[in-house]
Amino acid sequence: MITLGIESSCDETAAAVLKDGNQLLSSVVASQTATHHKFGGVVPELASREHISNICYVVERALSGAGVGFESIDGIAVTSGPGLAGALLVGLTYAKGLAFSLGRPFVGVNHLEGHIASVLLEHPSAEFPALALVISGGHTSLFHMRGPTQAEMIARTLDDAAGEALDKLAKLVGLGYPGGPVIDRLSRFGNPSAVSFSLPRISSGELAFSFSGLKSAGVRYVGRSQITPLEAGAEMDPAQVSTDLLNLLASYQKSVVDQVLDRLDKGLRGRRICSIQLSGGVSCNSELRKRSRKHFEGRGIRVYYPSPQLTTDNAAMIAAAGQLRLERGETDPWDLQADPNLPFHGPSPRSG
Repeated sequence: MITLGIESSCDETAAAVLKDGNQLLSSVVASQTATHHKFGGVVPELASREHISNICYVVERALSGAGVGFESIDGIAVTSGPGLAGALLVGLTYAKGLAFSLGRPFVGVNHLEGHIASVLLEHPSAEFPALALVISGGHTSLFHMRGPTQAEMIARTLDDAAGEALDKLAKLVGLGYPGGPVIDRLSRFGNPSAVSFSLPRISSGELAFSFSGLKSAGVRYVGRSQITPLEAGAEMDPAQVSTDLLNLLASYQKSVVDQVLDRLDKGLRGRRICSIQLSGGVSCNSELRKRSRKHFEGRGIRVYYPSPQLTTDNAAMIAAAGQLRLERGETDPWDLQADPNLPFHGPSPRSG
């Protein structure tokens, strides 16, 4: 079975061709980082315009790279939410139009469901039951996976996502956007114990993430310590960055990872778990990968994560999640709408 995946939930226009579940024939991503960089974040209207300009070209490149034509597509999977309304609409409208013209079925895929599927795309033998953590600039959610398509959300962030917290500090000290990867690189030269950040306490007692307090603490520390932000366009050479700033970055990143490991530990309680599965842009963070493997694999729990190109928004993960539904004969109706706030508590079979 050949599935065309389309992703346009935020600032990446992506298309991918997947065959029989895990044979990725092509994956094309048109990044908008250069467009949004000067604004320090994604501008929704500009993102929508870029998607309109890129969608046809990206799909055609994906098909060409896979060596197949439109007539070879058996089904189409497209992100239907959550995300930016205008951005989602571009991908969904294109997918529905293409499916209608070809007489092929299509399914809308939840963006988080796609991230979860990205792990199995490269690690189809990953053990279950599992804890699956989706951690990115827009999401920090933890799922109990009884099987590849059986997910239950057991924790989410009450405020900001982990990636948003990293990007906030990066912007404040002049590291640019996106700042998470820059913090990851520079943190290796700092002392992660130099600045103390406490773990958030959830008064309700529920299992949840919270990064707003860390963001505020980081802002206050920069103000108190009088750390001078780097100038725009400055070289990010560690030798040219102050020791105080390097220590702050290392300590701040450590606090993010500390909270993630603490919540994963709490998620294990009362559950038989065979593996931890990390996905989303922040799952590419080297400190998170290193510490999570050391923390859990010594206890006999394997840790899996995708290759870097599959951690950020991409269409391969959407194709992987959608193909599971298409193989079961599931489709979505033509009036399926883009939903910027589409909830996800786990894959739920639908037919139409």
